[in-house]
Amino acid sequence: MARQQQYALMGRYNRDMNQRLYAAAANLSEDQLADNVGAFFQSIVGTLNHLYVADIMWLQRFAKRQFAAAGCLAEIAVMASPTSLNQVIYEDFDDLLRARRALDAQICQWSEALTEDCFDQPFVYKNSKGHDFCKPFGLVLQHFFNHQTHHRGQVTTLLSQQGVDVGVTDLLLWIEELPLYGAAE
Repeated sequence: MARQQQYALMGRYNRDMNQRLYAAAANLSEDQLADNVGAFFQSIVGTLNHLYVADIMWLQRFAKRQFAAAGCLAEIAVMASPTSLNQVIYEDFDDLLRARRALDAQICQWSEALTEDCFDQPFVYKNSKGHDFCKPFGLVLQHFFNHQTHHRGQVTTLLSQQGVDVGVTDLLLWIEELPLYGAAE
């Protein structure tokens, strides 16, 4: 499987897992979603906002460089830039859900449009503290998706503590099965 196919798979996995996570979170009240439960971003809504904010920050960085993939990030490039990693852009869960769905659709479109030749190219960017970095784009993209998985795991734990089961979240379920070669028929 080519890296482009892997990242397109990660885009779809990200979208589907976010849908599953938000569907599970919808079982809680607004107070339960907003309660400070001692998580790094305080609450479920705080953590979900962090994911949204971090995604916007990364995608805007990608859009400013040669990694915009045929303009797929044009809409994100002109959005207001988040001011901090813990910014709560959407306090209302339904507003956050709508924004997440739209963002995930753009991530899927973008990851499908990336080409194999971009992954080894250097990616120069500033982090949220203004420090300069230059890293291979493909590895930064891997971090982008891994970061989402990390924080979704935190939200899954917070939901579990509230008695809400998200279900199986393994990437393995999104990987298509291959025929068994050499197996007895």
